[in-house]
Amino acid sequence: MLASDKDKTRVNLPMPYGWFHVLYSHELEVGQSKPLNYFDQELVAFRTESGVAKVVDAYCPHMGAHLGYGVRSHSGTGAAVVGESIVCPFHGWQYNGEGQCTKIPYSAKVPPRIQRGEQVLGSWQVREMNQTIMVWYHPEGIAPLFEPELIPEAAADNDAWTAPHIVSRDIYTHMQEIGENAVDAAHFHFVHGTDEIPEVAAQVFDGHSMHGSLSTRQPTPRGVVDANIENRSVGPGLSHVWFTGICYTLLLASLTPVTKTHTRANYAYIQKKEALAGGNAKLGAALLANLDRQQAEDIIIWNRKKHYKRPLLCNADGAFMQFRRWYSQFLVE
Repeated sequence: MLASDKDKTRVNLPMPYGWFHVLYSHELEVGQSKPLNYFDQELVAFRTESGVAKVVDAYCPHMGAHLGYGVRSHSGTGAAVVGESIVCPFHGWQYNGEGQCTKIPYSAKVPPRIQRGEQVLGSWQVREMNQTIMVWYHPEGIAPLFEPELIPEAAADNDAWTAPHIVSRDIYTHMQEIGENAVDAAHFHFVHGTDEIPEVAAQVFDGHSMHGSLSTRQPTPRGVVDANIENRSVGPGLSHVWFTGICYTLLLASLTPVTKTHTRANYAYIQKKEALAGGNAKLGAALLANLDRQQAEDIIIWNRKKHYKRPLLCNADGAFMQFRRWYSQFLVE
């Protein structure tokens, strides 16, 4: 049995819809293109001369060449970008980010669909904010039903916060299994070794968003401090987690499905510079190292965990079923 088949026996849920991270803004320069593999599909991202990020389907509708791999001067990189269009490496056909063919360099006459300005290449809705490039995915091609949230702290020109510390991980399970951690306070003690189980201060499910708050007491070199974890999710793929008490830290957590049972997790941490002053830089670094260790511990569980539709829960297990009811809106059978 293949590994992917084994994963399906552990968890068999449909791929969720929503906004999903595909690249960090700094990973796509003006005039650059990159191949992507998400949603069981091959895509290509490119940044136009005017600086706008675009995402299109990977295969040229002319003769099927992959638009994400260049030749000659672009060998080893993505295909060329000219002005607002990506250039097919096979015959030089050009396409804008809306999937229209903007040029066939060797033919005076063009096919009627191109002449009419019709879309001939699949294109994706893109949003770029919080130093992140996101695309909208829906298995039925439905237009965006909600929008990602702008986080002022994460703006590239916000000098009050550090540059992102980025950790990317591949996790071999369905995204829902990872998301359930947001309502699982008890696992902190048993998986991560915290002295006590955090107290759930709030858990609210509202439309496409979810908000939760945990309070706990954390040991530090300066003694035990009261700490708080505030989590806000917008759809299944984007979460923003504020850590206060030790060192003011914001985690922008992104989950994107490569396949139904292969999730790419991107964690970008930023810290308030003011909180790192006065000799607190080591404390801030220790917090990031601890959070990174916790992720690695979680992945040991996630990569081997079996999904139960009706788990045997106790009264102190938290809002698992409420979370699943909320999450189910994003699953299209």
